[in-house]
Amino acid sequence: MTKLNITVCMGSSCFARGNQENLAFLEKYINDNNLDANIELAGMRCENKCIKGPNIYLNGVEYNSVDIEKLKEILEQCT
Repeated sequence: MTKLNITVCMGSSCFARGNQENLAFLEKYINDNNLDANIELAGMRCENKCIKGPNIYLNGVEYNSVDIEKLKEILEQCT
């Protein structure tokens, strides 16, 4: 498995619109599936793309309007 870099927008708009829950889900997913060595999880400041949020980046690819269901689909494809 290639190492995944997941970056979560921590700007107030994205965080309030769902990235708080998305971050908690990602942390649990990584822990439950023993993926600590395969996934690097980081936060980032606002990129001024709030209207598209919540925003998450996976290996530099931008995903918009991310909710937990969308995250599950993305992770299943990549892990």
